[in-house]
Amino acid sequence: MRLKSVSLCFVSIAMFLLLSAGQALSNGNLMMFAAYGGKDEIFREFKKDTGITVEYLSMSSGEVLSRVRAEKGKPIGDVWFGGGVDSFIAAKADGLLEHYVPKGAQAIPTQFRDKDGYWTGVSLVTVSFIVNKEVCKEKGVEIPQTWQDLLNPAFKGEILMSNPSISGTAYTILTGILQTMGVEKGWEYLDKLNAQIPYYAKRGSEPPKKAALGEVMVGLSPGTYEELAKEGYPVTGVLPKDGTPWWPAPAAIFKGTKNLKEAKAFMDWCTSKKGQEILKKYCVRVPTRSDVNPPEILSAVKEANLMTIDFEKAGKERDALVKKWQERHAK
Repeated sequence: MRLKSVSLCFVSIAMFLLLSAGQALSNGNLMMFAAYGGKDEIFREFKKDTGITVEYLSMSSGEVLSRVRAEKGKPIGDVWFGGGVDSFIAAKADGLLEHYVPKGAQAIPTQFRDKDGYWTGVSLVTVSFIVNKEVCKEKGVEIPQTWQDLLNPAFKGEILMSNPSISGTAYTILTGILQTMGVEKGWEYLDKLNAQIPYYAKRGSEPPKKAALGEVMVGLSPGTYEELAKEGYPVTGVLPKDGTPWWPAPAAIFKGTKNLKEAKAFMDWCTSKKGQEILKKYCVRVPTRSDVNPPEILSAVKEANLMTIDFEKAGKERDALVKKWQERHAK
């Protein structure tokens, strides 16, 4: 993990050692654990509006959950920004989050925020197949459209997915399949999919990059393919027709933060109409506020067959499901 600052290209060794030692800072700035695209630009805009500097660690949601559990109520971080909602639900159950309902929450539908006020969804994320068109064409394989298509023998060793114990994206795939297919059939499917996957990545962002580079044909990914296509990679994106996993990416305050005022300011900002427009500008996702339009390039999401997922159940079952997955599929 690499500590970054919005205003600096690097931080002092003393600062890094202080954070590594687990000592929280009380300095009117914010330390965030973040799993969100466009972080530098977003935090720069936040500083323009509030004067508050943000430093952050890029971490998958499972890594954040493990870390704050180990810190036992003495977090080095102030705010958790982005990631899988299941980890936020688990953190809430463990008493690791601060109760706070942001000022902008009333414009966000209730299904995208915690009913008790411990986390608030700031954007909606879908899982898609990022497919390398050139490699598929070279190998004479049709672009997969469904989860069942991924079981085609031609895709053996050609599919990459992140690790559900670390990645919120992968855990959403896991729980989405189990909830929609049923537990028995879901595990049967996951066993078959596991045979197609050479290894599990540590970040949700790795599978699409590997697919873009042609190292695999398919990467199971959060978000869409457009940014990679703009960079010149021969990729397309598929929202699986037999069910697209999705989740609200939340933000929350860690219980025990010494910068509560500043943390609340960020929560208010990222759920405000202006804040949501900025999030949308720098990370292409569907905003949770009902009065902020989604990006044009995400118009396909409106037609997607979104899975019906019980996120509370997913959060409560997280530890047990991850343990079972590791027993069956860890590589």
